[in-house]
Amino acid sequence: MLESTVAAIRPLDETAMATARELQGRLTKPAGSLGALEPLSVRLAGLAGTCPPPLPEPAAVAIFAGDHGVHAQGVTPWPQEVTAQMIANFVAGGAVVNAFARQAGASVTVVDVGVATPLPVAPGADPAGPRLVAANVRPGTRDLTVTAALTRDEARTAVETGIRIAGELVDAGAGILLTGDMGIGNTTPAAALIAAFTGVDAAAATGRGTGVDDETYARKVGVVRAALERHAPDPADPLGVLAAVGGLEHAALAGLILGAAARRVPVLLDGVIAVSAALAAAAFAPDAVGAMVAGHRSAEPGATAALRHLGLDPLIDLGLRLGEGTGALLALPVVTGAVRVLHEVATFDSAGVAEK
Repeated sequence: MLESTVAAIRPLDETAMATARELQGRLTKPAGSLGALEPLSVRLAGLAGTCPPPLPEPAAVAIFAGDHGVHAQGVTPWPQEVTAQMIANFVAGGAVVNAFARQAGASVTVVDVGVATPLPVAPGADPAGPRLVAANVRPGTRDLTVTAALTRDEARTAVETGIRIAGELVDAGAGILLTGDMGIGNTTPAAALIAAFTGVDAAAATGRGTGVDDETYARKVGVVRAALERHAPDPADPLGVLAAVGGLEHAALAGLILGAAARRVPVLLDGVIAVSAALAAAAFAPDAVGAMVAGHRSAEPGATAALRHLGLDPLIDLGLRLGEGTGALLALPVVTGAVRVLHEVATFDSAGVAEK
């Protein structure tokens, strides 16, 4: 599945993009006056292979959840059980992501891809609420400071889980996929992934996550640096990088991105977990970047390094660091607006408006 998905990912359609640029130049507004929305609309036309591209709706958020063996190194003060507890909160509709999803009219799918503790809610407990998918590869990763976090087979299974979920959501009618994540301690493997793929120093890739104190932050940087030294992950081998220092949710998100790109559907990235996974997706298939839209700039410093490496500019910058898919949901109306302009704004000729 992974190989066939990567093989299906193609470059953006240059003809559709040229048509979109030409149309932008004829709309009743000064050229370039919509700033970043104009190149975004052009890129989405290239992804869809037509101008105007389809409106990015309905939206579907996929939250992948997993736990991490590196939690034992004291990189976060939060107990690991919170991952499972938050899944119950997602399914009950009580988290921030649920509030924002209701506002945006987006569906929410929660995928247990590697939670270590028993879930307090069963899949299908509330058919009317957010969907919970059981796809646990293993109960949390191994401690990446001691050994590889995952085997290559486990990493592949998680990636292919993300591909499968992307396909299911697109087949159900989703016009845009949004990345979500949950996993206590998951900013530590995210930092390791970002450092491995971009080459930045561990300190530049590592942030304070849930807001840890100076002592914990220093320990966290040391853990990331030690993991990189132990495994020396090769960025040309993305599956190997994910196995060595990644998380199950990171691998699954990489798969979701690849699956969206293969289906020519945009994927709106959330924060640092999502962009660390996006680096892996880009290493598998460089043309997958064409499907990626950076929703926001996370407060985590590694997110900026990752976006720079991907060549993506975030749509909003609100100092967010929650995850779950919250930043992507807040950016969703911006993406919709960029496309709606191509559908609904009159040209100078059709409106009878004089050009300069």
